[in-house]
Amino acid sequence: MSTATRTVWSDLVGQRPTIEVLQQAAGGQGMTHAWLFTGPPGSGRSNVARAFAAALQCETRTGCGACEACRLGISGSHPDITWVKSETSVLYVDDMRDLVQSAAKFPAIGRWQIVVIEDADRLGTPENPRTGNALLKAIEEPTPKTLWLLCAPTVQDVLPTIRSRCRTLTLSTPGTDDVAAFLHRNDGISETMAGFAARASQGHIGRARALALDEETRTRRREVISIPARLTSLGSCMTAATNLAELAKEETEAITAAAEKRELEELQAIFGSERKDTTSRSYRAALGGLEKLQKQKAKRRVLDVIDRALMDLVSVYRDAIALSVGAPGSLVNEEPRGDVALVARAASPEQLLRMIDAIFTAREQMLEFNVPPQLALESMTVALRLPGGR
Repeated sequence: MSTATRTVWSDLVGQRPTIEVLQQAAGGQGMTHAWLFTGPPGSGRSNVARAFAAALQCETRTGCGACEACRLGISGSHPDITWVKSETSVLYVDDMRDLVQSAAKFPAIGRWQIVVIEDADRLGTPENPRTGNALLKAIEEPTPKTLWLLCAPTVQDVLPTIRSRCRTLTLSTPGTDDVAAFLHRNDGISETMAGFAARASQGHIGRARALALDEETRTRRREVISIPARLTSLGSCMTAATNLAELAKEETEAITAAAEKRELEELQAIFGSERKDTTSRSYRAALGGLEKLQKQKAKRRVLDVIDRALMDLVSVYRDAIALSVGAPGSLVNEEPRGDVALVARAASPEQLLRMIDAIFTAREQMLEFNVPPQLALESMTVALRLPGGR
């Protein structure tokens, strides 16, 4: 697609029905003050919200992609579009109260004051809805120029009081061909590599791009998907669990090291010479708060990395079931087909389904019940031990 024809909608993959609804809303048809975008990981929830926010500010109300409002919106620098993304497991109530107050202000240059919450599933639970309650009144009684765009994996992940006041649009997982074509067209990736990345990512666009462009990402994935064929003994199960946890920790440290150093330097610059005073209570309190927040961010990132690895594991067992029953079509993991076939020969389709259940159980234990990753992964890998092993 040439630059001249690009709009704010151009990078949305496989979401034509949703785009049509949003284009009509941007033009004034079917508009409402609160929207909830749901869809599986990688479906592009935040990208859809970004495009819609830009289109709502667009000078032509179409999302032309050429006007200044569109360019600012897509780049994330429009002064009347606020982005909220939590790097911890929850969104905090004090932050939400501040956000609600700022959202009520009149737009500076645009037609709307728009707030995009990328992790609306972290607004709380029915048992502990404090953060969601701080947002509820703003959604119930919105100011005339304020719009809320919320993103979450499923409708059920959002507090009932919040989701009932939003118009919900559910995104689909982009097809492999659509993702491969997008990578080839936008990033100049070869058709072969784009096809591999699209299959391996299972429709997750960001993940597909990382797999296509970064050898280390491909290497880590190869290590993960090689695990099922090696789970033949109790010792190999314990080793695999440790390796998964260590891989997640190493990847997280690589991501966070630079960010944590920058955050510390910014804090030190704010306090200046005061930070050298060992009796400075305000600096020590700020430093303690920063360290606590960084630990929370790191914990969440570790869980996110492990979660991605678990989905890669699931793809191996689904491929094994496909081989067992003779299902047509390509495997997600065509390259290590030999390992997939080994797993398929060792376990029946019913046993493979139980192994998939074990993976999702481990995922729930870590994400919902705060079970330490090492323990959850050890329990999982024992359940994945191939029949007939030692």
